[in-house]
Amino acid sequence: MPDFNDLTLLPFCAGLTLLGLIGSWAAWRRRGAAAGVRGVAWSLLPVSLYLTGLLELVWDVVRSTVSWVTHLIFSPTVWAGVALFGVSVVLYVVSGVAKGRRSPEKPAKTKPTAATGELTSTGPAPASASAPAAKPAKAPKGAKASKQESSEFDEIEDILKRHGIN
Repeated sequence: MPDFNDLTLLPFCAGLTLLGLIGSWAAWRRRGAAAGVRGVAWSLLPVSLYLTGLLELVWDVVRSTVSWVTHLIFSPTVWAGVALFGVSVVLYVVSGVAKGRRSPEKPAKTKPTAATGELTSTGPAPASASAPAAKPAKAPKGAKASKQESSEFDEIEDILKRHGIN
């Protein structure tokens, strides 16, 4: 790629600015002052970039980007690095999936719990699966049993609603 050359870019930028100013004058005549002033603003950019040194910076960025892309495309070493990056990403994802599917090696130690319904410092102790379930008193057979169960559930629902739990 050619190197930045002050002698060729100054006339190039001046020519772009001159063409832009001519187009701005034509736009001013056809579409009004707003279009003409906007054209002048765009026309002055090439010379302003050259005079501030930003054109050289832009040139270096474009040249470096093109060099990097061509090096990336045609270099087997870079493609080997890309392949290793892909393998590392796949291994990382697989390790996360394997960690999630792993069965617990040791059961978690549980603290002795209070009996179900007993008050503790944080409130009533919840019913746990390990605690023996209390046997309900013999319920009457037939329709009375289902009516009693539904009334218990209705009471529980009312309590939950009062506390804002749905």
